[in-house]
Formats: sequence, structure tokens, C-alpha cells
Amino acid sequence: NGNAAYEKGAVVCRVAPSFIRFGNFEIFTSRQDVGTLKKLTDYTISHYYPHLQHDADKYLRFFREVAEKTCTMILHWQRVGFVHGVMNTDNMSILGLTIDYGPYGWIDDYNPDWTPNTTDLPGKRYRFGNQPVIAQWNLLQLANALYPLINEEEGLKNIIHDFRLRYAAGYHAMMKEKMGLSGDASEDGELIERLEKLLTVTETDMTIFFRQLSLIHSASDINEAMFILQDAFYTWPLPASFPAQFEEWIQSYTRRLNIESVSPEARIKNMNAVNPKYVLRNYMAQMAIDKADQKDYSLVHELYHMLKNPYADQPEYDRWYVKRPDWARAKVGCSMLSCSS
Repeated sequence: NGNAAYEKGAVVCRVAPSFIRFGNFEIFTSRQDVGTLKKLTDYTISHYYPHLQHDADKYLRFFREVAEKTCTMILHWQRVGFVHGVMNTDNMSILGLTIDYGPYGWIDDYNPDWTPNTTDLPGKRYRFGNQPVIAQWNLLQLANALYPLINEEEGLKNIIHDFRLRYAAGYHAMMKEKMGLSGDASEDGELIERLEKLLTVTETDMTIFFRQLSLIHSASDINEAMFILQDAFYTWPLPASFPAQFEEWIQSYTRRLNIESVSPEARIKNMNAVNPKYVLRNYMAQMAIDKADQKDYSLVHELYHMLKNPYADQPEYDRWYVKRPDWARAKVGCSMLSCSS
């Protein structure tokens, strides 16, 4: 109920090939300890980027590869609606891995301003839609930390600039995959932008929407399309001004599908490979915790087995292919968490 109370504890073991993070480099630069900074960087390169060891520009190339890996990681976060919650430099992996996620969560309704972290509320620095910007900012801090080894400002600036371009191109390609669009069409960028705006007009479940979108085909009329997608909307019937805008988008989308060279069956398969059917929503995790608190671990095991194959249909778990229930909208533990949760 939001008040302090005793809870059973647990030992959690997180594993990764390495837990070296951006902050490890920053601390030595801040102390002007270039000797130890060089030792750490050489160690990291020799163990995790060995192909760079004998390169004359190994430190600059090392930074470029870290930036590229980080970009790829953020694109995957945005693809599935994952929000890390605490993206400071000490939580950013040098290998582009998702580490040190505390008050994390998957967005239910498509809301770029959502953060799962109660301590992030004042400015929502780590909100879903801001994760690419924060990743670039963190890379800037890493560039500053590595500068004593590189002594070349222009090269570092170019990599930071390239991150933005790489992310923009990657995001466009990723969204096309989520929408089942192959090849290049002049209207694709506008189609993506219009959809993103529409998804924020009324509460729309991101996971369900993109999964159901695969069932729409080039011959779908408005009624069929709305029937397919209606379970993704938290409000039904839709607000008065919304249907007309959405119908226009559906018409544009089905026209775009008409020029697809990929078969409908292949398109569905491709879309289901990038749009998960199941994600660990916060309310599901809280339900499992509540049961485990009563020494009933059945739900923990059920969710564990289901989430081992989040892209598979798994009809036996269809009860979890639903929107966030109303009771979980603001329930403690089901909507937001603190860093110490």
C-alpha cells in the first residue's frame, strides 16, 4: 500500500561477460590518473576487443566500437518497449550489454514520456523516448574520459555525431521491420511518423498493437482492421476524433502493403520475429512476487517458461497476452519502482 513494511529478501546473481562500464574510465580521468586509465583501457581491449590491440588508433577505434554496440542495444530497447530506468554512466556497459537495470519496465501503452523510476519523475531524464539521447550523452562522457589517451578531439566528435546518424537510420529500419515493410518506398518515413503520433493520442498497448498489426493484409478494409486491432486500445470505442485519423493511416498502410514483394505469410513470420507476444509487464512480476511471498512459486515458474520464448505464439499462455488491468494502473510495484526497490 506504499507504506514501509518488512519483506522477504532474496539473493540475486546477475551474470555478464564483463561488468566494466563507462564510469570505470571516468573515475581515473577525474583523478588525472592517466597511468591507471591506460592500464584499464589496454586490459579491456586485450580481453574484449583483441582485434584492435595492434592498431595504431586502437583507443579511438575502441571508442567507435563501443558507440556502435551501444547504438545497437538502444535500438533493441526501443523495439520491444524496454525502459532501463537509471541510465547513468556507471550503468552503461562497455560491451553494449543491458546491465544494472533496477527500476526497469516494459511500457504498456505507447508513451514516450513513461519512466518506471519514481526518482526519475522530476525531469523524466530516463524516460522511454529519451533513451537514445541519454546514450549519446553518456558516450560523450566516455569520450572525455578517454581523451587523455587519444588527444584528438575531432575524431571523438565525429563518432559522437555518427551515433546520432546511425541511430536514426537504424530506428527507421527497425520500425519498418516492426511494421512488416521491406524494400524502400518514399512514404515509409511519413507512415512511421504518423503512426507514432497516433499511438500517443489514445492509450494503445505497444506490444499487442504491433503483434496484431501482422494480421492486417493489403485487402483489409477499415472494419476488419479495427476488429483486429481493437484489443490493443485501452479505451473502446475510441475517442471521437481518433477513428478518422486512424482510418486514414490504415488506408495508407494497406496501400503500402500492396507494393510488398514479400508474401503475406513471410511478412507475418518476419513481423513476429521482431515483435514479441509476451513481455514481463510490471504487474505480472508483482503478481509473481505476491504469490512467492505466500510460498507459492507456481507463477514464478510459469512466467519464466513463457518468457524463454517471447516471440512464440504459445497459446497456453494467452491469458498473459492482454493489456495491463485497470487495478494495476497505479498500484505500488505495478506501475513504478524506486532505485532501491
